[in-house]
Amino acid sequence: MPLPPWHPHLDLWLLIWVLGFGYWYANKRLRPYVAPDAPPATKGQRWQWYGALGLLFVVSGWPIHDIGETSLFTLHMVEHMVIALVVPPLLLRGCPRWLGDVTLGNPMVARLVRPLAKPVPAFVIFNATFLLIHWPEVVAWMATSQPIHAFVHAWLFGASILMWLPIFSPTVAIPRIAPPAQMLYLFLQSLLPTIPASFLTFSSVALYPIYGNAALAYGLTAVADQTIAGVIMKIAGGILLWSTIAVIWFRWTSQEREWERLEASLRAG
Repeated sequence: MPLPPWHPHLDLWLLIWVLGFGYWYANKRLRPYVAPDAPPATKGQRWQWYGALGLLFVVSGWPIHDIGETSLFTLHMVEHMVIALVVPPLLLRGCPRWLGDVTLGNPMVARLVRPLAKPVPAFVIFNATFLLIHWPEVVAWMATSQPIHAFVHAWLFGASILMWLPIFSPTVAIPRIAPPAQMLYLFLQSLLPTIPASFLTFSSVALYPIYGNAALAYGLTAVADQTIAGVIMKIAGGILLWSTIAVIWFRWTSQEREWERLEASLRAG
């Protein structure tokens, strides 16, 4: 399997360093001054935060990003799915409450983000973005212009953060929705990608001429490459969303049982 020549992704390295060092500095140096009574990030939160950065480094660096940009739309899709459905929820879950309050919960920031992070606007923004960035002309622009590619990925990341905030918001300034609404919201999120995934999976012609026959170097035709990308969009995306729904369900039912036991003990007392 041929690999493209290695080259540094300085913008990616800078982003990961800022997020990684900034997280450490905030917890070790800023928290005692900004929120001295707040607990620091837990071990689980640190694993999720740095795990998200590790995944971002893998899928958006050499060689996956380079192959996905020039040869295999399948890897292009893998990168998008990780940026949209894996990295944002891990970052939000890895953000301790105090840090969420001073960043997203800052009054000036929350005033701008809160209306967009409500379920309906977040749903529309995310899905419109996801449909648009897989339009053939947009894919062609991304493949031929690094600034456009970086802008589109930044936009996708921002739209994905908005999409996940109703589920995993780390601050009460941008409230989460109730567990039943979370499950319905994610269920609807799992349906809409079926439309572009179906075009990719069942099309008998190559939808992305910009890739040409580059996939042949990896043993795939252009049509087979986009078919696999469509399957990844639908199946892998569905698994991620439905797994989250299952976790929310079990946690919610567990909390309900705890409340029922508490009420029963209070009545008995």
